[in-house]
Amino acid sequence: MLEILPVRGRRDFRRFIDYAYTRNASDPNWVPPLRLGEQDRLNAKKNPFFAHADVELFIAVRDGRVAGRVAAIDDRLHNETHHDNVAMFGLFEADDAESSRALLARAEAWAIERGRSALRGPINPSMNDNCGLLVDGFDTRPMLLMPHNPPEYGGFIEGSGYQKVKDLYAWIYDLGQPVPEVVRRLADRRRERLALTIRSIRMNEFVREADRLRELYAGAWERNWGFVPPTVEEFRHIANDMKLIFEPRLSVVAEVSGRLVACAVALPDINQALVGTDGRLFPLGLVKLLRRNRYIDQGRLLLLGIDPAYRTYGLFPLLLMELRRQVDGTRYKRAEFSWVLEDNDDINRPAADGGARRYKTYRIYQKSLNRAASGA
Repeated sequence: MLEILPVRGRRDFRRFIDYAYTRNASDPNWVPPLRLGEQDRLNAKKNPFFAHADVELFIAVRDGRVAGRVAAIDDRLHNETHHDNVAMFGLFEADDAESSRALLARAEAWAIERGRSALRGPINPSMNDNCGLLVDGFDTRPMLLMPHNPPEYGGFIEGSGYQKVKDLYAWIYDLGQPVPEVVRRLADRRRERLALTIRSIRMNEFVREADRLRELYAGAWERNWGFVPPTVEEFRHIANDMKLIFEPRLSVVAEVSGRLVACAVALPDINQALVGTDGRLFPLGLVKLLRRNRYIDQGRLLLLGIDPAYRTYGLFPLLLMELRRQVDGTRYKRAEFSWVLEDNDDINRPAADGGARRYKTYRIYQKSLNRAASGA
């Protein structure tokens, strides 16, 4: 018998967290995230996201054993920003189609109870965190803060009546390949014409730098589908977590007369060090992590922003060129640009022209709840 139960208490919370590690343990390309990080992400006292969102966790239990999980999410700030009326689902895992259908049905009922007309996901728990279901590119491991899931999950979700609403792309770029001459010339012209100052993030001014990056990021992404500008508290929380692994040589900012107009910030792919730790730092996970840290040879470009006033100047090649220059001679061999909306030609076209290869696709689904709501 299958039951869908709301998470209540520490034991249920541990079961919710642990299920992902059990479900994906046999997948050689799944990388276990740090369990402490997963716990903090869902802790309303530690994650500023909860200041504008409500989250309900559910587990599917069959014969006393967890057979799936899902988070139902009502982000008020998203709906205010987009004049929308959707709830989200995230942190989805399931043994089979039966548990998947039951979990999604419970999340739908939760959304209907709150007056929402559609359910969208996976969003884990926001677009500023981790989102999308992997639908292409299962043969390689995910990079830092990117999802990975069994191939059958797409069928599970579609079998419950969900349809694609947007695809997200991940591009891989070989930092050792020659830069096309046309890209090099374009970058040089942009630098001279705009009198740009190019530099790395200043670690001795990290908080101030993070605040400036947030302003640029919010302005650059303002009109993007599904984007909700992170609050000051959210961005500082994320930046503080990332500071522990931050590598200044993987960051590039462009200024004009002291004004920040563009940035490209990558982080070392800590996932390369997390393989085999089961997400635990103790007793041996921390030792493995420290030993493997020096073998990290790739990074994920997770923050790319260009001031709208400078968007038509084609600054992406310049940022890419400078990033390459800064990592020349280091251990970094590859960079992933992720994620990028499928219809964001301002990034997708320059990425392809610059020699990057699209190698993973993530999908966000949506289901209308209007009919169910009217019959509720």
